[in-house]
Amino acid sequence: MFPHSLLTVLVAAGLALPALPAMAQTVPRARAQPERASQRGVPYAGNEEAMLWADQIAQRNGLDADWVRRAIGRAQFLPTVVRLMQPAPSGTAKNWRAYRSRFIDPVRIAAGLRFWLENQSTLERAQQVYGVPPQIIVGIIGVETLYGRQMGSFRVIDALATLAFDFPQSHPRAAERSAYFRGELEQFLLLQQRRGADPLAPLGSYAGAMGMAQFMPGSLARWAVDFDGDGRTDLATSAADAIGSVANYFKSYGWQPGMPAYYPVSFDAGRLDLEALLAPDILPTFSVASFTAKGALLQGPALAHKGPLALVELQNGDDPPQYVAGTENFYVITRYNWSSYYAMAVIELGQQVRQAMVANGALGPDAPSDPAAAADASVAPAAPLAPDPPAAPAAGLSDGAPPPEATPPVQGAPAATPPEPLPLPPPSS
Repeated sequence: MFPHSLLTVLVAAGLALPALPAMAQTVPRARAQPERASQRGVPYAGNEEAMLWADQIAQRNGLDADWVRRAIGRAQFLPTVVRLMQPAPSGTAKNWRAYRSRFIDPVRIAAGLRFWLENQSTLERAQQVYGVPPQIIVGIIGVETLYGRQMGSFRVIDALATLAFDFPQSHPRAAERSAYFRGELEQFLLLQQRRGADPLAPLGSYAGAMGMAQFMPGSLARWAVDFDGDGRTDLATSAADAIGSVANYFKSYGWQPGMPAYYPVSFDAGRLDLEALLAPDILPTFSVASFTAKGALLQGPALAHKGPLALVELQNGDDPPQYVAGTENFYVITRYNWSSYYAMAVIELGQQVRQAMVANGALGPDAPSDPAAAADASVAPAAPLAPDPPAAPAAGLSDGAPPPEATPPVQGAPAATPPEPLPLPPPSS
């Protein structure tokens, strides 16, 4: 139950309190197993390429060949996965306001508040160990899965096999992405073999990401941590493991404690060289001096920033874009999902939930806070002063494609009907 003061705050702020199930340090296991839809695909047992690949990875990793062949043979091709992985039609307008509205809403803020309240000590410990502030971790888990409520309903082995062997050829990076998903399928089988677990059982996103933090198998192998100390790593039912793993991921990618993720920016229309500022895309490249020399205007702490900056453009359909000056920490957030829109949604959701924590009295207004989610004054980035529409940004990292370690937060697609579980594999030598 929420304390009475919290209910009062939410009502006063116009936030309807959703009927969310209570969360403890671990999410009930039933939540990690959403109802499966009755969709059946074509098994890969008849796919010669897939079965040859199964033999190769069994030999390469010292796995039982029959176990690997049975697992791959019972994976199913899912046309829905292929459809969802298709790139957006060329010319599709991006819209930050529309994107933001999907993730910054009363339901998600209230769920984030509950999650933070019930995992506050764990979030604080993660900040102490890894240097990543609670609002960034809360933002990630909220955007990815609504705090464990939407972890996906595809069988992971079906999603990975479909993308490994039948990645849509219309995609401009089809060969590269197919190779990536073959690597992830291999990592998934290794993970399940080490756990002595059924490879047909785990559910996840259409791209094969799993758990509250939506880690791909390779990310689970490299960055998942047993943060609750129970002897196993479980990002589906342990909020502590999910929190620690997200923090570890960011630290590994170079998160710098105390550095804001972005600063507000405006423009001097007479000196503005927007094309040059946008050329590196979201990769921080410019010193403060070179950034301002090209017509970008910074104020206050931004002028004392020591690291490189990037001009981040957030398009708004037919309306003028918005801009922020992204730091190296902004870039780190985009290593979770290669999209500046995603990074801003994570930052702003975490910021909104932190404000709700302060309003509820769970955090003091002067409580120490890593400024990673930009200060309140910079939440609404400035539109350009130039009268003409700005040049389009160079095509690059913010194209929304899933990166090697994370996937877009799209959940809830129907899963294939699973066959009977496979017997556990023999231990590898």
